[in-house]
Amino acid sequence: MTFSLPDTWMFTGIVSAVSKVVQADGGRLGIDHAWVARHLKIGGSVAVNGCCLTVVKKRGPVFFCDVVPETLRRTNLGALAPESEVNLELPLRANSLLDGHLVLGHIDATSAIRSVRLATSGREVTVELPSALSRVVAVKGSIAMDGVSLTVAAVDKPPGTFTVALIPHTLEATIAGGYRKGTVVNLEADVVARYVARNLHR
Repeated sequence: MTFSLPDTWMFTGIVSAVSKVVQADGGRLGIDHAWVARHLKIGGSVAVNGCCLTVVKKRGPVFFCDVVPETLRRTNLGALAPESEVNLELPLRANSLLDGHLVLGHIDATSAIRSVRLATSGREVTVELPSALSRVVAVKGSIAMDGVSLTVAAVDKPPGTFTVALIPHTLEATIAGGYRKGTVVNLEADVVARYVARNLHR
């Protein structure tokens, strides 16, 4: 007898694919990607720019998710339009390898990129650090940016910012290759850091 292990409704920050939005109106988001759509089921989850959404409809290679006004306000999904590129990730399964870090798909904040600099191999991206996340972002710790699992390279250099280093593969395989000064990104702090900070505060 064979059986499938259920989805855990978590993610790892390892992007499955990049695709384009075909519909973004009235709280309905449509995304065209045949391979991802084939692996999704109605009622299942998918991460779009790191935000966990529920699949409500499929039509050929296009899948659709409903996005509530609160999510549109608190993430960069509200700025999406047809032809916008997004990061997609299928949910982690119980028998999957954890290649990145545990990502819940619950966006903590959006923030603007302060600068993008060429590095020896890739680019260094400095992002404004929201005060609400200052206690849970640390050097060598993890952070999800638009759903991508990244390692924090520097904090408060300059003050009120954090920096991540993007290798060429990340630039090619995610929407990070299009990051510019002023780009607004979704941020999710490491869930372990969040609980440690809360217990230390208590």
